Amino acid sequence: MSSKRLLITGAGGFVGQRLVRFLRQQASWNTAELQLWDAHANEGDTIKVDLCQASLVDRAVADFLPTAVVHLAAQSHVPTAWQQPELTWQVNCFGTLSLLEALRRHVPTAGVLFVGTAEVYGASFKTAVPLDESASLQPLNPYAASKAAADLMAGQYAAGGLRIVRLRPFNHIGPGQREDFVASSFAAQIARIECGLQPGVIRVGNLQAQRDFLDVADVVRAYALALERLDWLPAGLVLNLCSGVPRRIAEILELLCRQTRCPIRIETDPDRLRPVDIPLAYGRCDAAQHWLGWEPQIPFTHTLSLLLDDWRDRVQRDGRSGSVS
Repeated sequence: MSSKRLLITGAGGFVGQRLVRFLRQQASWNTAELQLWDAHANEGDTIKVDLCQASLVDRAVADFLPTAVVHLAAQSHVPTAWQQPELTWQVNCFGTLSLLEALRRHVPTAGVLFVGTAEVYGASFKTAVPLDESASLQPLNPYAASKAAADLMAGQYAAGGLRIVRLRPFNHIGPGQREDFVASSFAAQIARIECGLQPGVIRVGNLQAQRDFLDVADVVRAYALALERLDWLPAGLVLNLCSGVPRRIAEILELLCRQTRCPIRIETDPDRLRPVDIPLAYGRCDAAQHWLGWEPQIPFTHTLSLLLDDWRDRVQRDGRSGSVS
């Protein structure tokens, strides 16, 4: 058995897949034994573990005995959270409880990265200033509330002796992201318009909101840096991961539209508007710079180019197979 055994929950997701690829290229982790959990995948190295089934989680942790854990698994889609709040709470809060209880019982010395979200700050963003980790948690939707509860729970377990570091990433985008996130939705629609699979109309929600965006590769790099430092980072530490630069959603759409020659009309879709929306949300990452030596590196325009090219590839591939999604 390897002396380093890393468990990653949500390994089949947008960020999880990128993190696994990144770590396997790092000298410090390429010889480690990895166990990859995902609720919806059972292929390759990934095994199907449903965090909502506490007994199965307990047995899996007891069998593997990880020395480090990255807890990524979550129901993170806000519209789904409004439609299915019970599922959202079950996965995000009680699934986290099942995992932390299993770790407490079987491997209380394991280092844990709890991946939360900046959505937990919610109404605190109404101050219209960049928030640091001391801002109050005032979530405004079921996803954010369930993650805030799990974040506080992780802090409580850290106070009780578990070695847990809490990360609060802001919006992150990049190739491979699902279409139901705003920048990815724009890119997917542009790609379909270019292929003649959609009329020249992009349907949008609130374009005036301003958000703090990161490239997913910068976020993955932060997770890897935190993993390397788990042995000496203070238990319960909270770190924002953000750019500190608010960007209007309309700017993202404009930058993507500049990369196509197709004429495009913009229409507001009421179904894409959130019941509660904060006009301005951005953060400060001074603590991550101090503890991890991390700051974003990838230019935002480059991120958008990669995202659009990825969607062009996906749409063309699906179009050839006759299964455009």
